[in-house]
Amino acid sequence: MLMLYKILLAPALLLQAAHLRRTALRLPEAAGPRSGWVGNAAAEPLRLLFVGDSSAAGVGVEWQHEAMAQQTAQLVAAASLRHVHWELIARSGAKTCEAVDLVNAQACQPADILISALGVNDVTSQKNAQRFIRDYKRLLAVVAERTGATAAVISGLPPMHILPAAPQPLRWYLGQCARRLDKVLRRHCSRSENTKYVSLSWAQAHEMARDKFHPGKDQYAYWSRLVAEQVLSLLPNGPIVVRRPGSVSVECGASAGSRTSAAMQ
Repeated sequence: MLMLYKILLAPALLLQAAHLRRTALRLPEAAGPRSGWVGNAAAEPLRLLFVGDSSAAGVGVEWQHEAMAQQTAQLVAAASLRHVHWELIARSGAKTCEAVDLVNAQACQPADILISALGVNDVTSQKNAQRFIRDYKRLLAVVAERTGATAAVISGLPPMHILPAAPQPLRWYLGQCARRLDKVLRRHCSRSENTKYVSLSWAQAHEMARDKFHPGKDQYAYWSRLVAEQVLSLLPNGPIVVRRPGSVSVECGASAGSRTSAAMQ
């Protein structure tokens, strides 16, 4: 059915997509270091590798400490009392297959857990679900081979049907494509105890960055909490509470859709 709509709407979709590419506000990736250690240096180490596209690279905020990767590492270190090493490999515009190339081109440090954020560019490049999952499986295999990571926390696709930057019917069509890829990705994650899925369905348009496409500062903070909770759930006998200074604690396993103001503090 979606293919039928694509054919019927093709003239409008092509014109709107071309206009969006020409006029979209292009924000830079977040500045700052893309690797480091956080937490107690005397504690047991835990190594996190972040791989992704512009959202992983922090487009929408100015600094890496405001983006998902570094915030997640800090939250995990505080909750687990581990010495956490984090490394970020990300590039704006990267599709899942290109993330594989990014990892292969990098002298990666050893890692225990892969944390990924990919899929939007697979939607915009019209990858079908089978190819998307095949590319994701290859990414997981390459990361495991290159770094030794045996577990993964995978973020789903954002709700592209709410993107303010895209006009209708392009916005609706992208949303339908994103839902299709997200569904197969979630199903794939459910097949392994060592792979956790993080839903992004909670994202709201009015909280996005000024390009009306990428996460805003508060969304990055909330996303980091959800990812940290899933990282902690992969640790043997790990703590179940993620806490930010001055915030109310949130237990691991809380619904990603039950967003509260306490989580945003």
